[in-house]
Amino acid sequence: MKLAKITTTLFGAALLFSAAAVAGENNKSTVSISEKVTVEGKTLEPGKYNVEWTGNGQNVQVKLVQGKEQVATLNARVSEGTTKNRANGYGTSTADNGTKSLTTIYVGGKKTVLEFEQISANRQAEATSAK
Repeated sequence: MKLAKITTTLFGAALLFSAAAVAGENNKSTVSISEKVTVEGKTLEPGKYNVEWTGNGQNVQVKLVQGKEQVATLNARVSEGTTKNRANGYGTSTADNGTKSLTTIYVGGKKTVLEFEQISANRQAEATSAK
């Protein structure tokens, strides 16, 4: 009887820890950026970035990390595409001056899309000068 209780407890603990590990994996990805892009007014150089997001529902906070350095934190909206993304990827928009802003990250193997709510540097300057 004691052995059954111990076995059940260990099995339950294993399930709990494995569920937590899987849940943590769902909110992490990587993206290789092949060009200079702007994020929250900061220019990111081409390279590989770890992407982590936290939050419940559609509104999340995304951290971009390169190596051990956190290079940006920004707000995003999580949406689900109609099909799984074939690979990790990203989307940009180009401003009138030619700079590119990171607008989207696609999580490979899943339908998950992170859409960033950025305001371009030009719009921020216009909003500041209008006050």
